[in-house]
Amino acid sequence: MNILVCDDDKAIVDAIGIYLENEGYHIFKAFDGIEAIEIIDTQVIHLIIMDIMMPRMDGIRATMKIREENKIPLIMLSAKSEDYDKILGLNIGADDYITKPFNPLELIARVKSQLRRYTTFGGLETKSNVFRTGGLVIDDESKTITVDGEIVHLTPVQYKIVKLLTANAGRVFSIEEIYEKVWNEAAFNPENTVTVHIRKIREKIEINPKEPKYLKVVWGVGYKVEKI
Repeated sequence: MNILVCDDDKAIVDAIGIYLENEGYHIFKAFDGIEAIEIIDTQVIHLIIMDIMMPRMDGIRATMKIREENKIPLIMLSAKSEDYDKILGLNIGADDYITKPFNPLELIARVKSQLRRYTTFGGLETKSNVFRTGGLVIDDESKTITVDGEIVHLTPVQYKIVKLLTANAGRVFSIEEIYEKVWNEAAFNPENTVTVHIRKIREKIEINPKEPKYLKVVWGVGYKVEKI
C-alpha cells in the first residue's frame, strides 16, 4: 500500500515515514498541498496523512481539491486541538483527525483502520481503470504498476502485456493473442518475442521469477496472470 505523508515539518514527515515503513507501507513525501496534489496525480496512493498549516497551499484547501475527484482515505494532522478545526476538516472530506503530538501506535492503528474500511467497502475498486489481483495493482490512468506497494518500472510493451493479462486475470492468452493485442498486428512466429518480454516482466514483478506468483505459463496453451 502507498501512503502519502504531507507536512511542512520535514522531521515529522520523516518520523511518520519510518513508523509506516516499519509496518510494510511504501511512503511518498510532500511538504505542502501543491506537492501533495502533484503526487496524487501521478502515483497510486491508497491513503493520505495531511497537515493543516502549511505554506503555498494548506491542508484545508488541498483536501477540498483532492475531494473534487478522489475518495482516497485522508487523515488530517495538526497541532491544533480546537473542536472547530476537527469539525472543519471532517466537513470538507477528511476521514479522521489526529492531533500533534501523537502516539505512533495510535497513528498506525488509525491508518490500518482507514485502509481496512476502504478495502472492505470497495474503495480500491471504484476507478474502472484500476486493475488488481493480490498485491499487483495497475492504474491505467497514471500508467503505474505497483507490487505490494512498490512501484515497478516497465517498458511500454511490458506494461501493455501486464495490463492485458491483469485486466483479464485468470484467463489464458495464447502467444499469438498476446502478440496481436499488444503489437496490433498479425502474429508471425511471435513466440520468441513474447517469451523474452514475459521473462523480463517476471524479473521485475515476481519475488522469485522461477516460481512466479502472478505471471504463469499454461504449458501448450499460453500465459495468464493468476486471479488472487
